[in-house]
Amino acid sequence: MATGRTHRPATRSRGIPEATVARLPLYLRALTALSERSVPTVSSEELAAAAGVNSAKLRKDFSYLGSYGTRGVGYDVEYLVYQISRELGLTQDWPVVIVGIGNLGAALANYGGFSARGFRVAALIDADPAMAGKPVAGMPVQHTDDLEKIISENGVSIGVIATPAGAAQQVSERLIAAGVTSILNFAPTVLSVPDGVDVRKVDLSIELQILAFHEQRKAGEEAAANATPSSSASAVSGGIAEAAAGSGAAPAAAVEPPAGRPAAVARKSGPEGDVPAVMPA
Repeated sequence: MATGRTHRPATRSRGIPEATVARLPLYLRALTALSERSVPTVSSEELAAAAGVNSAKLRKDFSYLGSYGTRGVGYDVEYLVYQISRELGLTQDWPVVIVGIGNLGAALANYGGFSARGFRVAALIDADPAMAGKPVAGMPVQHTDDLEKIISENGVSIGVIATPAGAAQQVSERLIAAGVTSILNFAPTVLSVPDGVDVRKVDLSIELQILAFHEQRKAGEEAAANATPSSSASAVSGGIAEAAAGSGAAPAAAVEPPAGRPAAVARKSGPEGDVPAVMPA
């Protein structure tokens, strides 16, 4: 039986940066949509726009795959789908276990995107004895007492944790001890794992908090943009008038020249040095 552990792709001699690896699924999703529409080729600009990156970055990422496209034609969609799928290890079956079958775990179990990308949910596991045997997404939930046996029998190397935060660390330790080397963590906590174990964390509340920050900033910018120049000028004038009233001095009146005679600027000396004065010409 093919398992995720025995069919792990051989490590390639060329190194691919982590940032590029993180973008490969975005390219694959866009390419898959093009393939489903029977689009044969795509330009770097079109694919970059669909993936939400700039075209220069896309071309650099694809150079790590050895794919440079054809000038004037673009990239072959089907071949790129194969290249990226192969690089991500999606040309094989990856059995996955989901631990913690509450609302989130059940939703993950029912998500059809796993199987479409080569991830087969091998087992659903929960610590609640009342959940044992209950069908979720067409599969019976199994108790955590059988976790190690389930992982061994199914050759599982990827585990999904959807437990409460307090149980996540212990679950991760049991998964790792049983042979799991990659964990997708939905629990709102940071896991401590040994070297050689990869952890990807998904925290929806953190993402919402980041969005709230941006919304608050946009609201502040909008309020600042709506402040009219006239209101600012009025505030300045009011401040000057208040200062004059507080000092007891009357506002200075403008000196008007006699009718028909232009004003000339002369200078007079005083204790403060030369200062301009308006005098009739």
